[in-house]
Amino acid sequence: MNSFFLIFIGLPALEIFLMIKIGGEIGALSTLSLVFLTAIVGIYFARLEGIKTLKSGMINLYQNKVPVYELLSGASIAIAALFLIIPGFFTDAIGFFLLIPLTRKLLIDFLIKRKGKQNKKQSNILDGEIIEDKKDEL
Repeated sequence: MNSFFLIFIGLPALEIFLMIKIGGEIGALSTLSLVFLTAIVGIYFARLEGIKTLKSGMINLYQNKVPVYELLSGASIAIAALFLIIPGFFTDAIGFFLLIPLTRKLLIDFLIKRKGKQNKKQSNILDGEIIEDKKDEL
């Protein structure tokens, strides 16, 4: 329930607060044009990064490799594009953070390592096979 509250109540409140503060410093028209500019530039770079990731994934498929990084990278680029479309400065910062290849790679590596640690903790199950050695008796 707390994450639901933070996403749907806290995030718009933070965006409105930042818009008011930045609008007070640089003016309302400048703030509005900055929001539109970040959306346009962000979508353009998301398109470029998406095409680059798609090409890299196709190369991996042609080499018979599984494009795991490219799939996760494509998903993060789609999330970044969504954050850049949403008007606001905090979501734009997160969107641009996800568009930069270095930070995206660091985030994906962190998530993969974290998931690997969780799988190791939950592996208390031992697979086995029961073999009964019975001979036919007459």
